[in-house]
Amino acid sequence: MAIETAVQTYKNLVDGQWVDSASGATFENTNPADASDIVGRFQASVEEDVVQAIEAAERAFQSWRYSSPSKRAELLYKAADLLEAGLEQYAEELTREEGKTLGSSRMEVKRSAQTLRYYASEGLNIAGETLPSDDPTTFVYTKKEPLGVITVITPWNFPLSIPARKIAPALAAGNTVVFKPASDTPLIAFRLVQALHDAGLPAGVINFITGSASKTGVPLVTHPAVKAVTFTGSTGAGEHINRSVRLSTRVQLELGGKNPLLVMEDADIEQAAELAIKGGFELTGQACTGTSRVIVMDAVHDRFVEALVAQTKLLSIGSGLQKGVEVGPLANASQLHNVLEYVEIGKNEGAELVYGGEHLTEGDYAKGYYVRPAVFTNVKPDMRIAQEEIFGPVISVIRVASFQEAMRIANDVEFGLSAAICTLDPNRVQHFINNIQAGVVKVNRTTTGNAYNAPFGGVKMSSTATYRESGRGALEFYTQIKSVYHGVKSID
Repeated sequence: MAIETAVQTYKNLVDGQWVDSASGATFENTNPADASDIVGRFQASVEEDVVQAIEAAERAFQSWRYSSPSKRAELLYKAADLLEAGLEQYAEELTREEGKTLGSSRMEVKRSAQTLRYYASEGLNIAGETLPSDDPTTFVYTKKEPLGVITVITPWNFPLSIPARKIAPALAAGNTVVFKPASDTPLIAFRLVQALHDAGLPAGVINFITGSASKTGVPLVTHPAVKAVTFTGSTGAGEHINRSVRLSTRVQLELGGKNPLLVMEDADIEQAAELAIKGGFELTGQACTGTSRVIVMDAVHDRFVEALVAQTKLLSIGSGLQKGVEVGPLANASQLHNVLEYVEIGKNEGAELVYGGEHLTEGDYAKGYYVRPAVFTNVKPDMRIAQEEIFGPVISVIRVASFQEAMRIANDVEFGLSAAICTLDPNRVQHFINNIQAGVVKVNRTTTGNAYNAPFGGVKMSSTATYRESGRGALEFYTQIKSVYHGVKSID
């Protein structure tokens, strides 16, 4: 049954004012668990709206850049408090528009508030350094300065925590922001911007635009006032942005993953299966760090598959708003089509589908985008399901004869975001840490999840390697270094 509630229309935020789009049009945001449930209507923005937002941010930068670090911190702290005050409402709205379980949504709201507070604190420590000078009449030092207008473009799978970890350091460093969220999850993004606005950010410091990338994307990336673009999303979109930006524009890209979990002979098999399920199915497989390949030593392969399938069969599938549900719907019809297509690709390639993979259409499932989590065995490393990012609840199990073979297969993909190993052997652990081609490494943990105070990013096609998200180092992307040579006269 659809949730009976009045459908609200939400506006853009430009120069401190909530405004309609110049197009005069809106689009509907629906619940992936029940497509008849309209979560809200949002502005179908066009280039004119984006340009106005960028110009407002450019004007606001002239004063915001000189605001005190303590004032910026105060506002971020207030915004964090406002997010937490609306925890239950925002978690339910997040689940309604994205599909993840209510427990996961609560965690994301809490984590996002923590992220705002973390960067509020870290912003107080942005500083240059003094340098020794061979000239006694010259004082040499550096200072860190904000860049200017930052474009923030975010995906639908973590529609609150990813924007928080981009916007918070940008603001803490003294930049202004134009933020465009994914069109599948604009409401929780609106709540973040609303919290920042209500906390007292000056007009134009944060600007919010909704709408399709085809109608808004060009000025977001190419406008001369935009000094940096931070983007999380598909590899194809990231490559397009990288080709489109001006030479002087910084780019931070967080893209895809094909993340392996290695299971060694000495692993706790039940725990390894639990970690694979948590990493591969908990968020309906819709995480760039999700476990999509499990590389298992031959000696424990059959036991592992038996445990994996047995545990997968116990998963409760349904609306994320329902108590006890562990796997929600896919985010939209396109995701459903993509996952079902890859299931067929896997079968056609000769892999064995030992469980799941079917489109669920009976009863309440008919109203949403549901698929039963899939487990493939007899997967060869060069199969498409072992090479390409599926972004859904599909795990490919690959049997190997040696640790060396496992490492070679783990690294033999174009991505390098997250990787994990299950073993008690300290030598293998160290070899894995030193030689796996990934930006995030886990030992006896899931491939998913990262601490907000630790760097996050990948290698190869998963990320731009220059700048990391999360942690203290994330502030480097949003600042530039100025070297100063200050001449002084000696006093005799």
